[in-house]
Amino acid sequence: MDYPLPLVTVDAVLLTLRAGVLEIALHQRDRAPFKDAMALPGGVVHVDEDASTDASVRRVLRDKTGFEPRYLEQLQVFSGPSRDPRKWSLSVSYVALVPAAELEAATQAGFRFVSVDALPPLAFDHAGIVAAAVARVRGKSSYSTLPFFLLPERFTLTELQHTYEAILQTRLEKSNFRRKMEAWDVLEATEDYVVGAQRPARLYRLKDFTLFDRSVG
Repeated sequence: MDYPLPLVTVDAVLLTLRAGVLEIALHQRDRAPFKDAMALPGGVVHVDEDASTDASVRRVLRDKTGFEPRYLEQLQVFSGPSRDPRKWSLSVSYVALVPAAELEAATQAGFRFVSVDALPPLAFDHAGIVAAAVARVRGKSSYSTLPFFLLPERFTLTELQHTYEAILQTRLEKSNFRRKMEAWDVLEATEDYVVGAQRPARLYRLKDFTLFDRSVG
């Protein structure tokens, strides 16, 4: 017996931090459905080319942004008969965290950066995908090094604290935050400093850019 096949796609929520605001990269669709609407970068799974949906989303991001994010995590599956007017569809969604300079340099014309808390109308069910991605990132940031992936390779402790504060939407006490980072033992001091109006600030880097999760083990 033949069964109708669903439309299978992948979509990526590209999160970055600019001027202390958590933002996503959106692009304007150039075809129906939802022509001219803002949307997440995504595409149809190529069954003759992609070994998995992970391979699909990396291919799509290479095609549309010219790079692959350092941190990319599968979020969840969104599915149903009404999310796409073409047919019953499912999207395997992903969330990526990318430093602003890296994402700005990679994204092509037609991409816009908007605050996750001030989204324009989006195509399909992409607003729901963004909401799920933001909830995931904010939830995991309280106990992991996930926010590090929004920073360049080297950063000051103040920049790191401000990144956590922007994601968690709360002020963190400086000494407590630094004791927490010391207890996690994930930072490595470099020999370089940033010279500003106040005393020079040492630059640090993450010892290992695999995700450190203190809820495990």
